[in-house]
Amino acid sequence: MSASQVLAFLELLQGQPGLGGTALAARLEVDPRTIRRYADQLRDLGIPVEAARGRYGGYRLRPGYKLPPLMFTDAEATAVVVGLIASRQLGLAVGDVESALGKVQRVLPVALRDRTRAVADTLAFTLPASAGAPPDATVLLTVASGAREHRRVLLRYVSWRGEETDRELDPYGMVFHSGRWYVAGFDHRRSEVRTFRIDRVVSARLAAQSFAAPDDFDPVAHVTASLAGVPYRHEVEVVLETDLDSARRRIGPALGTLEETPDGVLFTTRAERLDGMAVMLAGLGWGFVIRTPDELRTAVIELAARLGGDARR
Repeated sequence: MSASQVLAFLELLQGQPGLGGTALAARLEVDPRTIRRYADQLRDLGIPVEAARGRYGGYRLRPGYKLPPLMFTDAEATAVVVGLIASRQLGLAVGDVESALGKVQRVLPVALRDRTRAVADTLAFTLPASAGAPPDATVLLTVASGAREHRRVLLRYVSWRGEETDRELDPYGMVFHSGRWYVAGFDHRRSEVRTFRIDRVVSARLAAQSFAAPDDFDPVAHVTASLAGVPYRHEVEVVLETDLDSARRRIGPALGTLEETPDGVLFTTRAERLDGMAVMLAGLGWGFVIRTPDELRTAVIELAARLGGDARR
């Protein structure tokens, strides 16, 4: 059932009370049975929709009932619209952003609605849209409730190999990183603190058991460290000719570890593709010395040759 259609039904009840099911169905281009379902859904939300037969019948809101107005200043409305658009771009969005934008804009005054639509229609991003799959909203809300209430969560999880397993997780906290949602917590199957991608959770439900989270646990530090430790094919050690503070501003903890040395900063990481690592190192703009692997030197030389050929063209 379309949320935007239910909202349009509600708008008709407010603006033209007393319309019959046939007339409402024609306006919304649905059948009369769907109108009855729309009315039931609004009642489930606590909105008193009444239906009466006869000449003065039809659907209407209970006399005296008024929906509370959604009052935004220009700055507040702009913040909401930009936030929704940015969440979609960055992969933060959970659910239908277009539907949410439509609902917000429907209840704004006409002048403010047009101005916020202008923002939505003309805003562009220099960052690419996230390739991460948004998690299921119900799963996300369940995991968040477990973390806040310190209750165990029962998960059905799909690994990167496609294997489904049942997990009992004490969720310590959620993290959004590089376009994906993660949860960190104690996994009773492995008896250790682990990181799970929330978009790989098929189902989640709260269990009766409670837990005590460690006072000093840092979900961001744990998730970024665990991602940096993923066993990619190549182990890489490169000395960057810069200082530690500059390196930390450009290289996040999820990418690897940084250690100050007499010659610069030792960057230790793992990589699945060395051609991509060569591009990253070149993009940093600093000189560097490759310690390992030797194949990375070849990848950097090949990148330099390609760039030289492009420049000569």
